[in-house]
Amino acid sequence: MENRSIAHLDLDTFFVSVERLKNSKLKGKPVVVGGMSDRGVVAGCSYEARKFGIHSAMPVRMARRLCSDAVFIKGDMELYSKYSRMVTEIIAEQAPLFEKASIDEHYIDITGMDRFFGNLKWTHELRQRIIKETGLPISFGLSTSKTVSKIATGEAKPNGELYVPGNRVKPFLFPLSIAKIPMIGQKNYRLLRSMGVADIKTLSMIPPGMMLQVLGKNGIIIWKRANGIDPSPVVQYSERKSISTERTFDKDTTDLQRLRNILIGMTERLAFEMRKKEKLTGCVTVKIRYSNFDTHTLQKRIAYTAFDHVLIGIALELFERLYKRRMLIRLIGVRFSHLVSGSQQLDLFDERPQLADLYQAMDKLRIRYGNYAVQRAAGMG
Repeated sequence: MENRSIAHLDLDTFFVSVERLKNSKLKGKPVVVGGMSDRGVVAGCSYEARKFGIHSAMPVRMARRLCSDAVFIKGDMELYSKYSRMVTEIIAEQAPLFEKASIDEHYIDITGMDRFFGNLKWTHELRQRIIKETGLPISFGLSTSKTVSKIATGEAKPNGELYVPGNRVKPFLFPLSIAKIPMIGQKNYRLLRSMGVADIKTLSMIPPGMMLQVLGKNGIIIWKRANGIDPSPVVQYSERKSISTERTFDKDTTDLQRLRNILIGMTERLAFEMRKKEKLTGCVTVKIRYSNFDTHTLQKRIAYTAFDHVLIGIALELFERLYKRRMLIRLIGVRFSHLVSGSQQLDLFDERPQLADLYQAMDKLRIRYGNYAVQRAAGMG
């Protein structure tokens, strides 16, 4: 375990940093990115805005009250996705094994590379290349596990580096607040604080059996992380990783309205599956197979999302572009690829925040009563 070398790279205040590339006048100012209406939500904010108590997922209306002088910007997910891909491409060129954990963070397993090149030096030079080629600030933590590296990145911010070797893991972790442990969550944090547990050292000393009794299986994982134990591997990122569905017809068809409705239904169900897994897609592919078995696909790179009202339009657009021969169709399919972890919430930049409530309500019904409990009328074919 102590022989592993895991780097965690995280783009600092990513949305704000991209906006500052567009407009240098934003540097040094409190900046809030998110939905612009009073019912909108903060998607990201600058360190200057955080000093006023503003944070992600806060209602924009509250953020305005906390800092009326802040610059409020409607987010541009397409632009952020572009810069996210730029960073991923740089990492992919150099890293032996990396995982794209979200739109703005990556894990890299560089275990064993120190035989040829110092791991800290290698990670430092990668970070400098990202800064030079994208103009974006980025921080990294380097240690023996994903958990410790991620915590180290948080301590290195803004725009810094922190190396925690194996023999320094516990001295590094123990003085920190338990809130620093990934997956601790607000509910678990409040429960542990009510027990008088404030720092990681105290948490690490609780008997594992008690953690299991108080927090269930997650309690054991949290206890291990408090002790610097995290064997979870870096999972190789591949743009080919995807979820998909297909339908082969009993009788070949050219009924365009039926085909569109089936495509809507498949897209809607796949999007729900992504939201359940807290994934976003960056690429949509539509597939058709004609009655003579000729198979054709068409794909489109998109801003990362997991929401039906966006994905259905893209899938239908690809189908209209793809279906040119007007022959009988035997099969139709849709695939979402370039998957990354992301929020289940509706696009935080959407100007119709009531849609977030609608999606959450529909997803709760599907989870409770099954995938087909709530469907668009057009997709019920």
